Amino acid sequence: MTARRAGDILGYARVSTVDQDATAQHDRLAAAGAIRIFTDTASGAGVGRPELARLIEQARPGDSLCVTRLDRLGRSLKELLETVEDLKGRGIHLSSLEERIDTSSAAGELVFHVFGAIAHFERRLISERTREGIASARRRGSQPGRPPLDAEKVAALRKLVGSGMSAGKAARQLGIGRSTAYRIVQSIR
Repeated sequence: MTARRAGDILGYARVSTVDQDATAQHDRLAAAGAIRIFTDTASGAGVGRPELARLIEQARPGDSLCVTRLDRLGRSLKELLETVEDLKGRGIHLSSLEERIDTSSAAGELVFHVFGAIAHFERRLISERTREGIASARRRGSQPGRPPLDAEKVAALRKLVGSGMSAGKAARQLGIGRSTAYRIVQSIR
């Protein structure tokens, strides 16, 4: 009779920008026994994560994918559940240090689904409260959101872009957001 392979712990860290540091995540994953750590630098929303794909490709049945927090693995309940189902189909477990979840057991898998449902419920409550707050502010005569740019900045932006400067450079010079500058330039054309 052959002994069942215990499986390795493979760590996954993600930071949203190059300015952020993954060292704290690496330290926690190493302390949890990760033999290798894969790190992506990307926002969680809709962006490819090549290191996560590489980790999953290299993991073997019985291995565990370990993260410091569930939000490092996915930004939405749907994305997390899809990832966990994919891992489960490959025989790979998921463990999250912060939430103390380990899907290698039935109880751990149940806890994961309960936490996911609670997180989804909380996001919906926040969204509903935000919509209610905006509607209440409008009823009182307020205009929620950023105030519109003053006419002088819009005119200066148009003049700079009209003289051949890029919208991004003009935005930096005027101290406004690039997306705002591009939106104004689009409205000119």
